[in-house]
Amino acid sequence: MIVVTNIAFALFGLAAVMAMVRLVSGPSLADRMVALDTLLFVGAAALGTYIVRTGETAFVPVIVVVALVAFIGTLVVARAIEQQAAE
Repeated sequence: MIVVTNIAFALFGLAAVMAMVRLVSGPSLADRMVALDTLLFVGAAALGTYIVRTGETAFVPVIVVVALVAFIGTLVVARAIEQQAAE
């Protein structure tokens, strides 16, 4: 189990680095929002893997809050992009 979670953490780290590159270099606001959303969900998945590895369930509400913040943030940015396009 330790080896599998170590591999998962390495892949989460790689995904986070790639999302950060896209966040910095994204040509549009939508690209940056998708990268930020990806970064938040990678963090939530890494936290979930940590919970599975240690058995400590204190961080489960944090995962729920991160997922809700990512979802609401995506909605707000999508609405802003839509209004910008209508003008």
